[in-house]
Amino acid sequence: MRYSKVHLDAFGYELAPVVVGSAELESRLERTYTTLHLSPGQLEAFTGIRERRWWEPGFRLSEGATRAGRKALEASGVRASDLGALVYGGVCREQFEPATACAVAEALGVGGGAAVYDISNACLGVLNGIVEVANRIELGQIRAGLVVSCETAREINEATIERMGADAGLDSFKDSLATLTGGSGAVAVLLTDGSFGSRRRRLLGGAFRAAPEHHRICRWGLEPLPKNGFRSRQPVEQVMRTDAVSVLKNGVALGRDCWKAFLEGLAWTPEAVDKVVCHQVGKGHQKEILAAFGIPEEKDFTTYEHLGNIGTVSLPLTAALAEEREAIVPGDKVAFLGIGSGLNCLMLGWEW
Repeated sequence: MRYSKVHLDAFGYELAPVVVGSAELESRLERTYTTLHLSPGQLEAFTGIRERRWWEPGFRLSEGATRAGRKALEASGVRASDLGALVYGGVCREQFEPATACAVAEALGVGGGAAVYDISNACLGVLNGIVEVANRIELGQIRAGLVVSCETAREINEATIERMGADAGLDSFKDSLATLTGGSGAVAVLLTDGSFGSRRRRLLGGAFRAAPEHHRICRWGLEPLPKNGFRSRQPVEQVMRTDAVSVLKNGVALGRDCWKAFLEGLAWTPEAVDKVVCHQVGKGHQKEILAAFGIPEEKDFTTYEHLGNIGTVSLPLTAALAEEREAIVPGDKVAFLGIGSGLNCLMLGWEW
């Protein structure tokens, strides 16, 4: 997978306003901690996440994505009418149909000639959206395209905390630990053919790998409520269950395979990579991935400590912050290292 005409023209992002500390979540899990003889501070110790951000109750996903998209357009020479595609890549969507991208396109004033649709692929949605838009640009079909996403963790965390209150066992805690890392935010990535003035951040190529035999180890969706002890009038509840140990073990194995293909495809060596931006899961995942790939920690930039895991938003938002703080500078060879439940892995290489 190689590209010669695709540039990342601008980022836009929106940080959720409500800061939620790990200590605050633990205070709501007092019964579970008492039952399991856990001392306060374990959530941060396990994950390295001190705090994360949530939207206010009732905040619309399309509003967050629109705000991020508007910032990306304002930072560039591209108008909404210039966009040939708008892709929404979030795990969280406003409804089953229509595509959340439609609401964002209307709010931004995207023209009727643009392709407007959603992509869903766990935490890889935005990276997959980048590939979709990049392919259209490389083929000469469009000059510019926008990939947006907005994720919310408040609702699934509230449901999980309620369920853990009713089931304070060890299995429930293990299945729910990854859920408690979730943060909220929005991001936009504007890609062009370089004809709008900026020719920085050139997309060189990438690689992808899949291990669908592991699709059961991390699941987020609707499940039937138990027949006994209904907690609401609705027959289903929102549930996220993660076998964190299996996700880490098999994710690292898949990532190692993808990393090899990525380096070969771009004719890079590990030493030639100046900076990497990984999906922001937590400290355990970061250390295992970097060690498996032979990447020194100083080449990585992290945000999970204060933003948590924002799903599809995490990697591109982290890249935007890394650039703002000059952790990534012009001339750097940068690798985006994405992985999502399924399991799927996608890596993209850039010349900044």
